Amino acid sequence: MELAYYSDYAVRLVNSEEPARGKDSLTSVEAVRDLFGGNQSAARRATEADVTRFRSVRSRLRAVFEAADGGDETLAVDLLNSLLLEFPVSPQISGHDYRDDDGRPLWHMHLADHPSNVTAGYAAIAAMGLAFHLTEYGVDRLGLCEAAPCRNAYLDTSTNRSRRYCSDRCATRANVAAYRARKRLEADRSQKTGLAADTAQRSTASGER
Repeated sequence: MELAYYSDYAVRLVNSEEPARGKDSLTSVEAVRDLFGGNQSAARRATEADVTRFRSVRSRLRAVFEAADGGDETLAVDLLNSLLLEFPVSPQISGHDYRDDDGRPLWHMHLADHPSNVTAGYAAIAAMGLAFHLTEYGVDRLGLCEAAPCRNAYLDTSTNRSRRYCSDRCATRANVAAYRARKRLEADRSQKTGLAADTAQRSTASGER
């Protein structure tokens, strides 16, 4: 498993809440387990106590994205470093899931499950994955969706650093809203121009009389 894969752990956790919409899907141990995706061995260890712990980690990860999105690189790095210190990773060389044509393992780095609790393990993986993405691509590649009121987190992997939305759906919604706003502005300007022309015409007619 590539280290870049682990950055998705952070995005999934942060996006389990939509503060501007008052939505929070992280309300049960089942929701916690769903965050692990294919890592079912770790997911099965989750308990009700992890719901509150996961929410706490989520707030801290969102703060990293908010700082990065706001252009405060130093704060984003400091916040992420505090997570890395509190939740250290346990790297291992692994050959599971990946085999060559002859059936031999393709060795790669893997972050082992944390021995203390599920939250610590998930936080360690999410923080490490986010740190890898940040150092590999830059702090400005951590963003929050600009399609209000969404504000979901995303990782920009575009070649020209142009990503602004968390999904194609939000991008389309924002573009449609911008188009409609332009049309309203054009209509308002046209109406004002027409009124001004009518006023000028009446003034001219009055002067001629």
